[in-house]
Amino acid sequence: MPDTRINAAVALQPIRSVVSASWLYPFKGIYYFCRHPAYYPLFGRRLIPLTITSIVVLGLLFTFTYLPQVAFLAIFHGPTAWFNAAFLVLGEGQVVTALLFEALLVDETLVNVFDATLIKEGQIDLVSPARILHHDAPDEVKMLGKPTSTAVYSPFSFRQILEFILFLPLNLIPILGTPAFLILTGARAGPLHHWRYFKLKGLARKERNAEIRTRRWKYTWFGTIALLLQLVPILSMFFLLTTAAGSALWVVKLEEQKKLIEEAPVIDEENPPAYTDNPI
Repeated sequence: MPDTRINAAVALQPIRSVVSASWLYPFKGIYYFCRHPAYYPLFGRRLIPLTITSIVVLGLLFTFTYLPQVAFLAIFHGPTAWFNAAFLVLGEGQVVTALLFEALLVDETLVNVFDATLIKEGQIDLVSPARILHHDAPDEVKMLGKPTSTAVYSPFSFRQILEFILFLPLNLIPILGTPAFLILTGARAGPLHHWRYFKLKGLARKERNAEIRTRRWKYTWFGTIALLLQLVPILSMFFLLTTAAGSALWVVKLEEQKKLIEEAPVIDEENPPAYTDNPI
């Protein structure tokens, strides 16, 4: 006899669908970060010097490489070469920025933004096993002590940088090339924004991959929007921080969904509760 019990996950599927707009979370992170002044010192410590450096890098790239690339792309794209060449230069700048990002250890700041957001939104039990917390601190940022284990927001890999470089020529394809480049690189980068979450949950590689598969397209859209924000000149480093806040807000929603599923009653259709008449 097949089990006809209604699984809670199926019963709550409409709720999960309502909050599937993962591409909104990078924007939610911007609003959230700006609304909480406690985060502002995190931007100033390392990100402001790195922002100035990235402006210099982009200035040099646009000065010496933009027009040659426009001339080359004009052969294939015609008038749109000006636009697509700008994406190419911004992409090249992103590669250089990523290397600077690793060299200046900005990842630690992203971890702090991520953890502070989780704490502020009531997920302190998720963070507390992984780092020392000062519960008497005036705000969530100052509550953060030293991690008790390796704390990485998004792992750096030369493979990711290499794939980014290999996908850059997609911008040579008229009209569809640039969107394809953004989506492909976004699909790769999206799950990395939850690397810290997976570590806090203690997921093994197999479990981590299973989580990613269940949200593959959601991670793709999240990663695509996050990449678009990081291509914005001058503000790219700021958007790195705000995306970490948005990623944490998504985690909060995922944890709330899981709690609802765990607490939802399971209805057994084979043995329903006895009927009782309750006349008014």
